[in-house]
Amino acid sequence: MYTQEELTEAKRQIDSTLHKLREVVQTLESKNEPARYKSQITLAKRRIQAFTIANELIERELDR
Repeated sequence: MYTQEELTEAKRQIDSTLHKLREVVQTLESKNEPARYKSQITLAKRRIQAFTIANELIERELDR
């Protein structure tokens, strides 16, 4: 099992990564030809979803 400190740090790191990924999506979608970056945008959005799920699971564990 993980300690509360380890979970809190993991959540902090995930929050940071989510922030950066959201900025990446915003930047790529605002490019002149966003269709050229479709695969990168899709990948970033899938990572956002995965990290969001991980964050929710960590929050549940911390609330126990």
